[in-house]
Amino acid sequence: MKSFKYILFVSSMLLLASCFSNKSTDAVLPLSEITISGIDSIYDIDKNVTLKIEPVITQTNKDKALSYTWEINLDVFSQEKNFVFVGTELGRFNCRLIVENEDGKSFFPFVVNVNSPYEYGLTVLSEDGDGKPMLSFMQEPMKEGDIAEFTDYDCFAVNNQGMPFASRPTDIVQTSGSIIVSCRGNDVPGDGDDAVIYFLNDKTFLVENSITSKEYPTFSPTKLLVPSQSAVGISYPVLSADGKVYYMPTYDAILQPSTKLLSTYAQSAFVGTTSASYYDILFWDKERKGLSLIYNAYGPYYCGSKYLLQPTEPDFADLNYFKSVKDFVLMSEIRRTPEQSKVSEREVLVLLEDRDMVTLSVVLPTFFWNSVEGKPNEYVIMDNGGIRTADFWGAPVDENTPCVANKTYTSFMYAQKNKVKRWYYTSNIDISDADDLLVIDNPNAVITAIEISEDHQKTYVAFYDPTKEGLNGSVWVIDTDKGTVLDQYDNICYKPVKVIYKKR
Repeated sequence: MKSFKYILFVSSMLLLASCFSNKSTDAVLPLSEITISGIDSIYDIDKNVTLKIEPVITQTNKDKALSYTWEINLDVFSQEKNFVFVGTELGRFNCRLIVENEDGKSFFPFVVNVNSPYEYGLTVLSEDGDGKPMLSFMQEPMKEGDIAEFTDYDCFAVNNQGMPFASRPTDIVQTSGSIIVSCRGNDVPGDGDDAVIYFLNDKTFLVENSITSKEYPTFSPTKLLVPSQSAVGISYPVLSADGKVYYMPTYDAILQPSTKLLSTYAQSAFVGTTSASYYDILFWDKERKGLSLIYNAYGPYYCGSKYLLQPTEPDFADLNYFKSVKDFVLMSEIRRTPEQSKVSEREVLVLLEDRDMVTLSVVLPTFFWNSVEGKPNEYVIMDNGGIRTADFWGAPVDENTPCVANKTYTSFMYAQKNKVKRWYYTSNIDISDADDLLVIDNPNAVITAIEISEDHQKTYVAFYDPTKEGLNGSVWVIDTDKGTVLDQYDNICYKPVKVIYKKR
């Protein structure tokens, strides 16, 4: 047994020695062994970024001629001294450098991770004075010491070189691995600038699909009513500028007019979901003057005194909750944090106005009815028992006013030129007496988009200066409760259309 172990030991030493071959005539001279340094074991770069490695090579005895081989996933990549690699594809790449002289060779393994430059952070859709869109992105710091700043290029253009981007962008939403962007085009038939809905990969911003509207010349997309983050692979509504509704699947480039929602609808609408199979979409029906609900693809149902009231029923007009004297002003989702979503129902704030310009505010669940305790299959409309209402004189907003509401502070924030106004919707204060949460110090500024962080602690205010040329758009981050400015990102876009916080 000892003899066998000795043989194994000697054999292993011979194998180690075989890494170098002594071709010199003087066997006493030591081999010139190679040492590699100046290379990290792991590199993290963003997609399309160039990585350059300049290794430091030393030899123990005599400097002899060297050859270099860089391998990626065991395939020869380069035989230059320096490693120059462009991260054109996302992924993990196992690499190594092999340096060889006449005495032998040395190896240095390392890993290159090519990450998405768009992992998570603010995304701004904007348009210049000619309606040409721009997609801007700011990556949140991924490690200590990183600085959050917007990229200095158009993310759509740099990742889709040569592809036209239709004019007049209107909406952007992230869902199920895609960033969906809608553009109206310029409404001039035959010039190629038609309405388009783009599906971008949310890691690369590469266009993976698109929907055009040549079959429907009046289609002009304005609102993408797709649940954020969790679309379930079915067709969802898209609002057109004329108030008509079309349906668009998230898995195919198909567009078709709705066969259910046949009325004319306001541009202010709500879409929400709590799971892959449960969602609500609310519209304001301008013709019937009532809230219309799509519930898990069923409906439309109307907010009336009868459960699941539909317009085909004979007594629909008599049972409509919102009488015809009321007109729609605005609807805003009351945002909830993930923790609040576990214990509270989804709610919307609805502003209505009568002929005397008296405004009615209504806070109600997105599903309008509550079951009657002890009476299975019986429901009651959420009116005086569940809806809080308040009357006040004309609201200083309309259905296109940038706004956001939140449950943490029960506040409704809306834009008024260069101001963000804050109104506590559970108070008795008139909305026209709302306080100033933020005043942009530029009197020419016009706020065009407002968004709120998931935890409600930050509010993102996007505005532009129409008197300036070039990148005249900015995004300021403020404390939602105090209104203090936390960060300023000036001149990073054009006129903002919408701001979203892109998640991983």
